[in-house]
Amino acid sequence: MSTSKPSSAILLSDLTHPVVAGLISVIVNYGGTFILVFQAAQVAGLSPELTASWVWSVSIGVGVTGLLLSWISREPIITAWSTPAAAFLVTALASTPYAEAIGAYIISAAAFVALGLSGCFERVIRLIPAGIASGLLAGILLQFGIGAFGGMSVDPILAGLLIVAYIILKRFTARYAVVGILVLGLGFLVLQNRVDFSGLQLQLATPVFTMPVFSLNALLSVALPLFLITLTGQYMPGMLVLRNDGFRTSANPIVTVTSLGSLLMAPFGSHAMNVAAITAAICTGPEAHEDPSKRWIAGIAAGVFYILIGVFGVTLAAVFMAFPKTFITTLAGLALLGTIGGSLAGAMGDSKTREAALITFLASAANITLFGIGGAFWGLLIGLLAYLALNGRMPRRKAAPAAGLAAEPLAEKPAAN
Repeated sequence: MSTSKPSSAILLSDLTHPVVAGLISVIVNYGGTFILVFQAAQVAGLSPELTASWVWSVSIGVGVTGLLLSWISREPIITAWSTPAAAFLVTALASTPYAEAIGAYIISAAAFVALGLSGCFERVIRLIPAGIASGLLAGILLQFGIGAFGGMSVDPILAGLLIVAYIILKRFTARYAVVGILVLGLGFLVLQNRVDFSGLQLQLATPVFTMPVFSLNALLSVALPLFLITLTGQYMPGMLVLRNDGFRTSANPIVTVTSLGSLLMAPFGSHAMNVAAITAAICTGPEAHEDPSKRWIAGIAAGVFYILIGVFGVTLAAVFMAFPKTFITTLAGLALLGTIGGSLAGAMGDSKTREAALITFLASAANITLFGIGGAFWGLLIGLLAYLALNGRMPRRKAAPAAGLAAEPLAEKPAAN
């Protein structure tokens, strides 16, 4: 792949697609997974004030870290809260006092700060063959692509409208396909009175500080699992998403900045911040902008949207969660089609890694869950073992990146149609 030319001046016409990509990633994140945070808060018996503080801290933290990283690196660094960690907390908080959980969040975040400063994570990431990384991403995203069409069984009119509109727009104005289905879908829901904004009242969220309590029980039952789940389920696939779309920002500052954000926001309820995986793919692929050097605008846009939602706490998060599930899954799946196709092409492109990449794809798509660790880790592990068995050795590590955020020049990939 050729190295991209220096980024040209940003025109007004360059803003539409990355801003919409950022908005869609935020909608998918709140509409698709944020319910886990509310479930965990309910299990823990948190007051409305503490729940609003959790929403405030994780939203502001994610927004600021993503905006900062995207601005400095000029790459779409999309950050998010740890979704598998939130799912884990739904059960963990039932037996762990909230103050001890806050202490566990701090310990986990401090461990990630140490990991980012050590540089170890970047060295591990650079050992993974490109075909394996593409197979992993395609496997992770496969369920979202299937979900785009699975909605036909639940809500055939809404899902069918979005699918048909996407295909037609792709035929006549491919650049505006995702923008078009977002606007069309929202308009359709409003006309059907399926989204009610009448009771919406914007209320500023107030952060609530909780004094952390440190205990051996919380260290072993919350902090350690939280660290491992976030590392394998979020950071690893999230960095491979960036690599798959040609972005070469070092993992070290990403891990360090997001974990510092987690450390600062933990006393206010934030459980874990990290680089995003699924929602990042919406902003790193060609749908965000045909010019890779301008996709960083999507990272800025997503950061701004997260901050706005954080300022108003639970209110705006509840709006996104009120969207029908079929709308969220179909929108996400269609927005990710280009990335899924590009990942499959990358996984199958090199005959030397094709079979190992295919094994990685299938193992990741199977979403294996063992010992509380999710499918991304097991898919990657199985793929790497297959690569080692088929090739006799692992690939040689690339040269260490130069100092600074960007490890290598941005590699331009052809835009998918």
